[in-house]
Amino acid sequence: MKRFVTTTLVAASVFLGACSLAYGIHGLKHTVTSLQISMPPAFASASTAAKLGDTVTLSATGDIMMSNTPSELPPHEGDGFFDSVRPALAADLVMGNLEQPLTNDTGVSKCGSPPAANCFAYRSPPSYARHLKEAGFDLVNTANNHAEDFGSAGARNTRTALAAAGVLATGKLNEITVTEVKGIKIAVIGFAPYDGLNNVNDLPHATALVRRAKSEADLVIVQVHMGAEGAAYQHVKPGDEIFYGENRGDPIKFSHAMIDAGADLICGHSPHVLRAMEFYKHKLIAYSLGNFAGGGRTLSRNGVLKYGGILHVTLTRDGRYVSGKFLSTYMNSVGLPTRDTQDEMGRKLVAQLTSDDFGATGAVIGSDGSIRPPKV
Repeated sequence: MKRFVTTTLVAASVFLGACSLAYGIHGLKHTVTSLQISMPPAFASASTAAKLGDTVTLSATGDIMMSNTPSELPPHEGDGFFDSVRPALAADLVMGNLEQPLTNDTGVSKCGSPPAANCFAYRSPPSYARHLKEAGFDLVNTANNHAEDFGSAGARNTRTALAAAGVLATGKLNEITVTEVKGIKIAVIGFAPYDGLNNVNDLPHATALVRRAKSEADLVIVQVHMGAEGAAYQHVKPGDEIFYGENRGDPIKFSHAMIDAGADLICGHSPHVLRAMEFYKHKLIAYSLGNFAGGGRTLSRNGVLKYGGILHVTLTRDGRYVSGKFLSTYMNSVGLPTRDTQDEMGRKLVAQLTSDDFGATGAVIGSDGSIRPPKV
């Protein structure tokens, strides 16, 4: 059984200075400078990892919506919602992007009444937090454009429901969520392109926050909601991505800056499609993990929008990449996440997009879903 020791840190404004606001066996730390290895210095084979002492395996998914209460609910009140993918999610730390509030407080939708054009608001009952826990989720990101679909009260209700179910969360402004797994401290920070959150477009603030996290933990994981949405936005290109007048960030510039600041893994979501994976300074960037769950007709299942996946990454205590794997999923006819062991369309899409968009720096995606660094 997993055992976590968790704290949530808020970076002090003094530290940020001029930056704008907008289970188990404990091992010893090891240095890598004394190791003799015949591979690029920032990567570790399984045998090297054993020499290093301890490793941790993380899994992550893209966007999760379980229902659109009260009218659009999944079968059986959500019981068994994640059954198809639960074995594939299993890891030392399981993460996902919760892209809706968990609240019974109807309040006033952010879209108004009647709803404004191109505005969408969703929510699930607070009781649905238990479905996340039963699936194995340990932590969810709430830094996204739907976290406050029903205002600040809805967002508070979400955190209350998650805490009651034993699921950690990250994503508030200046919030660094630190959890200890197998004696390794892991900090997770959520980012999104919106004021009042850790903004992807405020690189000085984001950099300072990641540096602070690195001083508090062994590993730093960035969960980031960035990029334009839809089938037309599968490719990652340099520059800001503008969508419905919003600057959704420059995914490459942001991801590279966060790794420069000390991040060990970047888990992207928001575009509602799968995107490429890249290695930068020997750290993996998954630019978008696509749609994972869309119960109650919340997320489109048309074409490439139905495909997602589960990313597994094994890192050493000091951030060395050991191995990775991508497990394909899709949303079935009622939006439930479903393991795809036949066509593996998700893996094929990620492999092709990676080759198209990054070439020499792109991850090498094997036919078994393995993720390897490029030979450079």
